[in-house]
Amino acid sequence: MSKKGQKVHDKKVFIPYEQNQLILPMSVESQIPKNHVVRVVNRAIDQMNLAPMLAKYPGGGRASFNPVMMTKLLVYAYTDKIFSCRRIAKAARENIMYMWLCGGNKPDFMAVNRFRSERMKDIILEVFAEVVDLLEKEKYIKLENYFLDGTKIEANANKYSWVWGKATKRYKDALMEKCRELFKEIDKINEEENDEYGDSDLEELGNGKPIDSGAIEEAVRKIDERLAQKPQDKKPDTETKKLKKARKTLDKDYLPRMQKYEGQQAILEERNSYSKTDHDATFMRMKEDHMKNGQLKPGYNVQIGTENQFIVGYSIHQNPGDTSCMKEHLEIVKSILDGNLPKNVIADAGYGSEENYEYLQDNELEHYVKYNTFHKEASEKWKADITKVQNFSYIEDRDEYVCGYGRPLVFLYEYKRTSDNGYQSIIRVYEGLNCSGCPHRDKCVKSEKPFANRRININRKLNEFKEKARQNLTSEEGLKMRSLRPVEVESVFGDIKGNFGIRRFLLKGLEKVNVE
Repeated sequence: MSKKGQKVHDKKVFIPYEQNQLILPMSVESQIPKNHVVRVVNRAIDQMNLAPMLAKYPGGGRASFNPVMMTKLLVYAYTDKIFSCRRIAKAARENIMYMWLCGGNKPDFMAVNRFRSERMKDIILEVFAEVVDLLEKEKYIKLENYFLDGTKIEANANKYSWVWGKATKRYKDALMEKCRELFKEIDKINEEENDEYGDSDLEELGNGKPIDSGAIEEAVRKIDERLAQKPQDKKPDTETKKLKKARKTLDKDYLPRMQKYEGQQAILEERNSYSKTDHDATFMRMKEDHMKNGQLKPGYNVQIGTENQFIVGYSIHQNPGDTSCMKEHLEIVKSILDGNLPKNVIADAGYGSEENYEYLQDNELEHYVKYNTFHKEASEKWKADITKVQNFSYIEDRDEYVCGYGRPLVFLYEYKRTSDNGYQSIIRVYEGLNCSGCPHRDKCVKSEKPFANRRININRKLNEFKEKARQNLTSEEGLKMRSLRPVEVESVFGDIKGNFGIRRFLLKGLEKVNVE
């Protein structure tokens, strides 16, 4: 180097850089800030009772990674927005925060995945209950106000792999009809061939019995028995050829198809759809910014309840509607909270059903739960519409309703309506005595028959629940709870989906999704 270059270099000042230089102190823990979130996670899990998790390990055999350490690793990774088991394992090898949390252990991605999907699935609610208990002890929550809402999160499944319940039933019914026709033909062949069988010949094939895979297998067996009775050294006659053809159709075509449809219905149970690549996922309409009505995709309905923006309870459902999820969700929350429930439940109109109101009443819970027409009923337009049932007068001693035009509607009959959950409601039907000549008839009467009168369906029990809900919602406390609901639970969903970017599950199956 020239003297001139040396002088320029001498003027530069750098912090010493020696890669092979030993630096004290050597403790990893000393490199982590005191208030870092990794310390919060570590301290919180150390305070939990993880005995249920430890009880899942039978002992003996090859040593396992400590479940307390694995729990800390998973919780901190999710806090750090790392969800992939391979990335979690990579962080445990390379990131100083994870290295300290793991105490130098380096679980590979298979160990992380196995712990998350297999070990955690049986005790996830117990661990979550410990989190809620810790929050209550630290005075972050009081378990007073429970803000409930649901959102749909896409499943890790092919969005074009649907199986629809209605289509499966239609195809199965069509196949059953084909089987009936073929059974009749087989019966006819045997009757014509041998009169000794009479009306009882191959009775398993027909007689109006349910047709399923078992019936088809039985029919194939009967045909085989009949063919075995025929002389083998003679040339097959017309009836034998028909029986062989029928057997081939049953065994190679109808039986596999029937087994397929029965398998699909077993997976569907009470649902209307499922995905071929994740049988537990149901096709639901996902809210998309660029689509008005959303797009049908396989997913799960995630229900959460919050207080002070902490998640106090959660559950995963296969039903896309929120209404049918409330009871099951609150029962899960009850198990988390040792048989107790928060004092007040606050939810939007998606939960306002007779079944849910009755559940809240039976469990002596105060509630601020809207019903579907709550806001409409408060509008001036609704109040001025004399065709609305809510604006009709009821005369109790005559059990009659009087419409806004002053004409009576008398009781006709009552019937029971059963919900998807099996809940029965009693509906009373009333009909107007004479709606002819009414200036509002075209708007009021839905029937296209020229002399039809207005009919209304009245659910008295639900109306009583609605009146109680209306009083609660319009009270001073109700107005406060209604204003807090979007701030509470909606912001938590925004944090999960927007900040954490969780818009699609990584794991497949209801149990694994529940853990995730």
